[in-house]
Amino acid sequence: MQTRNPIMDEFAKLTTGAMGLAQAAGEEAKAALRAQSDRVVAEMDLVRRDEFDALKAEVAALRDQLTVLNAAFAATKSPKKGTSTGGTPAGDAAG
Repeated sequence: MQTRNPIMDEFAKLTTGAMGLAQAAGEEAKAALRAQSDRVVAEMDLVRRDEFDALKAEVAALRDQLTVLNAAFAATKSPKKGTSTGGTPAGDAAG
């Protein structure tokens, strides 16, 4: 038969309380570290990943559009055969 030992009961309560306090202190330290790191990141003025990806997609679309526009511009600047600007100078109007 087991007997209750008051010293052991008090020791168990003390260790249980200490473990709860240690756990609460750990959570508080995590929260403080997270708040500090958030503050540092906010001061660095960093870009979020979703904003970066959106801008990257927009730049890629603009590059594609620029390629198309450059090709269209080059097509308008290239001389066509059978026109007066076909590479041969136009004759004198007087003859």
